[in-house]
Amino acid sequence: MGDSRPVYQRIADDLRQQIDEGLLAVGTRIPSRSELKRTYAASDQTVDRAVRVLKAAGYAEGQFGRGVFVTDRSPIGSLLRTGETVDSPFAARISTGGSSTPLLWEATSTTAAAPPRVAERLGISTGDRVMCTQYEYLAGRRPLQLATSWEPLALTEGTDVVFPERGPYARRGVRERFAAIGVRVTGATELVGSRPATSLESETLGCSPGQCVTVIERTHHTADGRAVETSDIVIRADRWRLEYRIPFPG
Repeated sequence: MGDSRPVYQRIADDLRQQIDEGLLAVGTRIPSRSELKRTYAASDQTVDRAVRVLKAAGYAEGQFGRGVFVTDRSPIGSLLRTGETVDSPFAARISTGGSSTPLLWEATSTTAAAPPRVAERLGISTGDRVMCTQYEYLAGRRPLQLATSWEPLALTEGTDVVFPERGPYARRGVRERFAAIGVRVTGATELVGSRPATSLESETLGCSPGQCVTVIERTHHTADGRAVETSDIVIRADRWRLEYRIPFPG
């Protein structure tokens, strides 16, 4: 039986296999359009589509005026998810080479109206005022992780913790900040998913537009289930693994 895959998919799969097997090493220029056309008896459009698939999967990137080259897909490290690191995006740590290294971060906070999906997660009404904080996590000045956090201003406005990145409780975890205003945070829920990177995310994280990113949707809550903070953490799916440490009762 003949190969039923579309030609563009066969080209992309063949190139992926060569990269996975090391026949095309990191930094190597993949065959040119004319070479691929000749090898597969394909049109310009078919070859271009195959290369777009390869780029979107994180296997290759274009360099202006030079061609398309194989990218490094080896994991940078593991994003640890434990009771300590889940407390806050800036408490998260990355594990590389057997040691844990904290990420430096920069943040900007602005007041905003809660969009429907955020309002649902926080248990408030759409349009209610929230503090929206945008984070970039850096290693060697290179952005490795993005996060957006939302907190209801009905809880924090007029307090010392209204701005997560400044004030007497800056750079503290969610539990410690909210404890300072008499709110006891007892747990967090995380949903892990994936989606294509937006243009801004791909530009910031150094990946191709549409490339797959992992999104951790996390919500902190009190003992009675009241949500006090929710956030989206975004990392490159091809470079980061999620490491969950799950203790079992004795």
